[in-house]
Formats: sequence, C-alpha cells, structure tokens
Amino acid sequence: MQESAPSAAPGTGDTPSRGTLDELDLALVNALQMAPRAPWAQLARPLGVDAATLSRRWARLRDSGAAWVTCYAAPSQVTYGAMALIEVSCVPQAREALAERLARHPQAMSVELVAGSCDLLLTVATATMSLMSGYVLALSRIEDVTATRTHLVQHLHREGSEWRMDSLSRDQQRDLAETEEASHRTAAGATLTAEDRVLLFAVAEDGRRPVASIAAELERPESTVRRMLNSLLHGGRAVLRCDAAHLHAGWRSTATLWMSVPPAQLTRAGDELCRMRDTRMAASVSSEANLLTVVWLHSLDDLARYETQVAARIPATRVLNRTVTLRWVKRMGRLLADDGRSTGCVPIDVWHPVA
Repeated sequence: MQESAPSAAPGTGDTPSRGTLDELDLALVNALQMAPRAPWAQLARPLGVDAATLSRRWARLRDSGAAWVTCYAAPSQVTYGAMALIEVSCVPQAREALAERLARHPQAMSVELVAGSCDLLLTVATATMSLMSGYVLALSRIEDVTATRTHLVQHLHREGSEWRMDSLSRDQQRDLAETEEASHRTAAGATLTAEDRVLLFAVAEDGRRPVASIAAELERPESTVRRMLNSLLHGGRAVLRCDAAHLHAGWRSTATLWMSVPPAQLTRAGDELCRMRDTRMAASVSSEANLLTVVWLHSLDDLARYETQVAARIPATRVLNRTVTLRWVKRMGRLLADDGRSTGCVPIDVWHPVA
C-alpha cells in the first residue's frame, strides 16, 4: 500500500503548523471524534462558526499533521484472530532504527519508544491466530531484537476511538450526538467482505475523503460508493477515528499500566477504568498482569494521581508494571514526528501475510 506524507502548512493563519492548538481547533477535533464525516454545514451550528471557516481550519490542521481522521477495521473483525501488546527489548544502539522499521509493518497498529521494562511497545492485530504466531516468531528473529513478551488481548473494554477531547459544552455534545453520523458509529457489524476491504483501504489515510474521489479511484458510481461506505461505517465493520498531535493538544505524557485483578472482579474493574477521564484504552489480557490501561496525562505528575484513583475505585487492583511513552513512532497507522504531528500513514492491515 502506498504511503504518503502530508504537505507542510504555512506558519501563519488560523492554525500555526507547530504551535499549541487553540480552543476552536480542539472543539473541531472533539466534534469530529463524535461525527467524523459530518458535513461542515452540520457542524457549523453546534460549534458557532460558519462552514467555510471550519473547512479552512480543518484543511490547515490536516495538512500540518496536527490532526487527522483515519479508518480501520473494527475490533470485532479480529474476533477470530488476535490483538496483542508486545514488549520488545533490543540492542540499545538499534532502538530508534528498529522502531522506525517496525512502524512500517501493516500489522503493527502502534509503535512506542518507552521507559520501563522494555525498549519498545507494539500494539499488533491480525485476522487469525496463526498470523499472530507468525508475526511474533518473525519479530524474535530480527537480529537487533533481544527479547519479546506478548500479552494477548482477551477483551477490549475501551478502544481509543471512544476517547474524547472533552472540549465541547454539554449542549454542543448533545447537538452532535443527535446527528445520524454519531448515533450509528458504534453499531456491531458482520465480517468484512473483500469488497469492504477495498473500500476500507481507500479511506484508511483520510477518513473524510470525498465520495467522488473514492468513486473515481475505484471506478464505481458515486451512488454505489456512498451506499457501500454508509453500510461499512454504520454497520460497525470499520472505525473512523479523529486524532490530534497530543503534545500540541496539551497531553504531555502517555503511560501504560499493567495491573493484576482477581478474575471475578475483572469485568467490573475494566468497566470502572472506562469511567475515568484519562483512560484512553483498557483491555483484559492473558498474562500475569490481566488488566491494562493506556492513560493520557497533562503531565507525568498526574500518573500518581491516576493510580490513586484506580486504587480507590478498585481496591483489589495491584499495579505490577508501568511503561511511560518517550515517543510515539506510530499510532493507529499514522507515522508521527517527535512532536506528535502526522508525517504519513501505513494503513492497518490485519490480513497482511507475515514477511
């Protein structure tokens, strides 16, 4: 699949290419988290800005790499496959080069340089367990890799696309929640067909890509593509996700906590984590640490506060390990610069054969 990098945006105008995102930027990202393909005219009223301004603002955010909308197979599509977090230890001097190399793997949803018990943390998804086995074995054969540890996801309590910036008022959120786009986005879906996959990859890099552009590429009538896209997205077989350069949005630290919870309390503990504002992702996993959470924080000091809240809400929980992200190299298919801006895309492909 073709990879491409967004063009540089000018350093002046509505959105600085490397500056802190302002209130309208954050509100727009929040709105697109709720309704990723909503027309600008539909977003104008709740955001209190005209459609032309929103269109121009989004173009600058997108082109500067400050924000983006991606599309990928819904977690339900790996029900008969596997999703895992893989800790990777490597030769110290090869760390950055290895991270960049692994970020090119279509099975690797995310790649992080981390501080903790390993050097890199990968989030990987495959359509079958045999593909996951092959991926882990191939990973261990890479010359610079010294050790790996795989944590298979048993249940995903919260996926990152469900997390919100929380930059909108309750009235604005209520207005957006009433849109057809937002209300149908989380429906469960059947298995993706071969035709679905072609369409999925056509919008993988830009989830707001116009139907006319997709139709031209696929050489299909616009009406057919519009119907297929609505079925794909509203049927829950694919996920649209609006994301932003976290450092520019004020989220300065990311950490993964590995916890142990009595099995009888695992479901309740996962649900409780989902109610916490800073929880970006939560999953039950098959390892000594049977519950993990990915948290986004305004500063590293907030990690202790988060752990204190977890202990108060779920007293039986023990934190066994922590990894703090030093740098996101890839997040859900997007290749990221040091400051978190998108520099390109390697679409997630859970069906890709292991090299």
